[in-house]
Amino acid sequence: MKQSGIPFMGKLVKLGLASILTAGALFGGTYNVDASHSNVGFKVKHMMISNVVGKFDKFNGTFEYDEETNTLKSLVGTVMVSSINTENEKRDKHLKAEDFFNGKKYPNLTFKLEKIEDDEAHGILTIRDITKNVVFELENNGDIKDPWGNTRVGLELTGKINRSDYGLKYNSLLETGGAIVGDKVKLNIQIEGILAK
Repeated sequence: MKQSGIPFMGKLVKLGLASILTAGALFGGTYNVDASHSNVGFKVKHMMISNVVGKFDKFNGTFEYDEETNTLKSLVGTVMVSSINTENEKRDKHLKAEDFFNGKKYPNLTFKLEKIEDDEAHGILTIRDITKNVVFELENNGDIKDPWGNTRVGLELTGKINRSDYGLKYNSLLETGGAIVGDKVKLNIQIEGILAK
């Protein structure tokens, strides 16, 4: 009985390992955003004729990615308001203040992916504790092995939001009646993730 039970137990162990490996391939791996090779950028009209370009220097996130099907399964990210950078100290200080992001009260922006449809990433974006549905165009650059043996995935999300939808309503008017700061904000988020070990 003991001898016949050993092969049976061995088969069970092999089946269990096969199930784990199959599940891993099916659902993909967890990737941590590599902030040093990623970028959270934005662009907004200034006086209706030019653009203010900026980015956030501090952010983090994770995502699930299936390497077999090259499919993004999930994505969550957090951006720190205090790290906003438009290369103008006075303007950055104003953006962090109550007129705009109110970083002391609302220190973070967050994004959570809800679903992928074709080349569109549907998710929820929260700014100043106001949550809205957003749709980004998704560019999926696939995965590679880097020279150090890490698996990396590259993604890019681009889209537009109306800042007033999130309580970012501060503005001044020009003599011609136009707004100094545009309402539409273009977002460009470049993500490089490293497979967690």
